[in-house]
Amino acid sequence: MIDLAVNIDHIATVRNARGFVEPDPIQAALIAEKAGASGIVCHLREDRRHIQDKDVFALKDAVNTKLDLEMAASEEIIDIALKVKPYLVTIVPEKREELTTEGGLDIYHHKNRFKDLTKRFQDKGIKVSYFIEASEDQIYTAAEIQADIIELHTGHYAESPNAIIRQHSLDMLITGGKIAHSLGLEVTAGHGLNYYNIIPIKEIPGLIEVSIGHALISKALFVGMESAVKDMLKLLS
Repeated sequence: MIDLAVNIDHIATVRNARGFVEPDPIQAALIAEKAGASGIVCHLREDRRHIQDKDVFALKDAVNTKLDLEMAASEEIIDIALKVKPYLVTIVPEKREELTTEGGLDIYHHKNRFKDLTKRFQDKGIKVSYFIEASEDQIYTAAEIQADIIELHTGHYAESPNAIIRQHSLDMLITGGKIAHSLGLEVTAGHGLNYYNIIPIKEIPGLIEVSIGHALISKALFVGMESAVKDMLKLLS
């Protein structure tokens, strides 16, 4: 079975819309865990559009499985992550004007910078994942800089306009998974995954976990967080 990490960012989005204290991202995380989630994901963006600093510290104290802090490689956020000490950090690209993360991080052309960053986190006992495209250059670089995990960007697959492009994107993910697995990297995947496109993703070799947020939170609005998590786990089993 492939594990499910639940991204609770958009619980905070709804809360922030009114500036109140509810819905509470921490409560959502605990319900997701109880329903079987393997971990909780949150993205502390530089503009703080959803998750806030206090949320990250509260989640670290409350989460019983593992906390994955998604983040840009900016010094401000790095400093916070080193104080929080989550189980895992996932380094992602980030542009202030984007609605959501638009693609994989380029570690190939910045390998020295990210090798140093990997060591900074690992020296504090924090695992490091890089959110990258399923390209040989990026995957080999992840191994070279001694990342623990790679998260393959599935956005091109999820947003494909037709079946031919979708299959091509899936084939690239499968090839990328094979390479990563052969290099000893743990393989996860995420972005744009939902209840309709998740099944083929299970073909990626060595895939241990998927990270899902928007689709799951959207369904939870109608059926509740517990049912939304359990329904996704059924598809992953």
